[in-house]
Amino acid sequence: ESDLTTLCEAALGGRLDALSVQWDPRAALGVVMAAAGYPERVRKGDVIEGLERAAQLPGKIFHAGTRLEAGRVLTDGGRVLTATALGASVGEAQRAAYALADTVRWSGVQYRRDIGYRAVERERLG
Repeated sequence: ESDLTTLCEAALGGRLDALSVQWDPRAALGVVMAAAGYPERVRKGDVIEGLERAAQLPGKIFHAGTRLEAGRVLTDGGRVLTATALGASVGEAQRAAYALADTVRWSGVQYRRDIGYRAVERERLG
């Protein structure tokens, strides 16, 4: 919850001990969305669709291997996007992150469906 820029500047200046940091208590989970052919022969140039819909959902899409060309967002690397969400539990964050990832599409998109499963199981067992 604290300002990241302030924290980074304090860390660089060796003044972190002077700050009172406020942490967000929620769990966070990110799902890396990869291009066709990842990790060996990555295909580039596929049109990414659904980013507008994803922007309406809770969470954030972080760009990594993308480029903007003629008003369209295209794949431009192996790890293309990360769909990230927060939740009161890891399970809630997981459901929200996958809902976000499921709204974004391109030819050959791939991502794991088991991110966070161990933490979700620990929560379930209490």
